[in-house]
Amino acid sequence: MRRIIAALVVSVDGLIEGPNGDLDWIETWEDPFDLLPQIDTCILGRRMYPGYEQYWRAILADPAGVLPLTGRVATKGEIEYAQFAEQTPHIVLSRTLDRVDWKNTRIVRDVEEIRKMKQQPGKDMHAVGGATLVSSLMNAGMVDEIRLVVTPIVLGEGKALFKAVKERHALKFIEAKPLKSGMVRLTYVT
Repeated sequence: MRRIIAALVVSVDGLIEGPNGDLDWIETWEDPFDLLPQIDTCILGRRMYPGYEQYWRAILADPAGVLPLTGRVATKGEIEYAQFAEQTPHIVLSRTLDRVDWKNTRIVRDVEEIRKMKQQPGKDMHAVGGATLVSSLMNAGMVDEIRLVVTPIVLGEGKALFKAVKERHALKFIEAKPLKSGMVRLTYVT
């Protein structure tokens, strides 16, 4: 059976966005989770999808251009991820979104459709985010692994990653890996 790996960047205080939805504290959007070799599908929520598509398509259109979300030029790792994302199937979980424009992307209406996908052959799936998507998948008992890259910043206010999780989930610690950037990757299984 395929696994779903929720992998997100968080602040030390467990937030994934600042108080106004700001993400300027995240230095790069390349893959600090070391996931690309083991996944063949990305899962996103309705709120995250438009910005995700815009960011990666902007890199593909002009790898040396200034990016809309960060105001900087893409890193080598971000260019590699953009190329990966262009070729990889994406699922957007939404009851309200009418259409998606990026090739290899489709909308599913219910987490049970994702559960059926887990039963199909293939590599693991990456729950990219956001918080509502990850909480929905956790509440349905579908997250098999959690990888958090903790950025050395305290935001104080903002959006908590696990705010909408309805019950306690005991996690088994697998690994803590310091990254060259000063961040730490934590890996747990559910």
